[in-house]
Amino acid sequence: MASSFLSFSLLFISLHAADGFRSFYVTRCEFNSTELKDIEYIRSTYYNKKEIVRFSSSVGKFVGFTEYGLKCADDWNNNPSYMAGLRASKERYCLNNVGIDYQARLSKSAEPYVRLRSKTPSGGKHPSMLVCSVFSFYPKQIIVGWLRDGQEVTSDVTSTDELADGDWYYQVHSHLEYTPRSGEKISCVVEHASLKEPLVTDWDPSLPESERNKIAMGASGLILGLILSLAGFIYYKRKARGRILVPTN
Repeated sequence: MASSFLSFSLLFISLHAADGFRSFYVTRCEFNSTELKDIEYIRSTYYNKKEIVRFSSSVGKFVGFTEYGLKCADDWNNNPSYMAGLRASKERYCLNNVGIDYQARLSKSAEPYVRLRSKTPSGGKHPSMLVCSVFSFYPKQIIVGWLRDGQEVTSDVTSTDELADGDWYYQVHSHLEYTPRSGEKISCVVEHASLKEPLVTDWDPSLPESERNKIAMGASGLILGLILSLAGFIYYKRKARGRILVPTN
C-alpha cells in the first residue's frame, strides 16, 4: 500500500521551574513503506511551545527557525560525533519500529457501514438520484457498484475517490442518476477485504428520508409520552393506597 502514511513519536519534556518556561524535543519516523529510502527520521526541539530547531535525515543537518535555534543548529552541525549518531538513528531507531507498525496496520481491517439516501439532482437527464455513502473502512481499496432489478448498472454512475478521515479510516460516495420505474429494486453493492461476501443495501422508496425521520421522531415521542403517563398512574395509585379515610359526622 504505497500511499499509506505512518508516523510515531517519542516525547521527552523537561520543565525549568525557575522561570516557568518549558523545553522539549520530539523524535519521530515518517514513512510510506518499510524500505529505508522511504523513511525519514526527524528530531525537533521546542522552547515555550515553539519549534526552534529541527534535524531531518533527508536534509542531513539541523535547521534553525529562531535566533537561538540558528545558534544551536550551527553548534550541533559542527559536532561530527553527534551528527553521526543522529544520521544513524534512521536505521537504528526507525527501521525496526517501522516494520512492526507497518505490518500491524496491514494485517488489520475494518468493515464499512453504508448509508443509502435520495437526493435531488442539480442537473442531468434523470429526475432522481441515489447516493450510496460508505464510511469507516480500512484498508483503502474498495468497490462500490449498483444493481437495478438484479442487473449491474454501468451508466449514469459517478463516484468520489476514497477520502481519508485522518484516523486510518476512509469513506467514499457513489451517485446513481435514474428515472424511477414502478416495482423496481435498486441496490448498492460494496466489496471490501473485510467482508466475506458483498454487502448489499436495498433502497426503500416507500417514503422520502425526511418523512421517515419525522415518523421515527413522532414514534419516539409517543413512546416517551406513554412511559411518563404510566409512571404517573402508578405513582397516583400508590399514593391512594397510603391515604387514611376519616369518617365525618
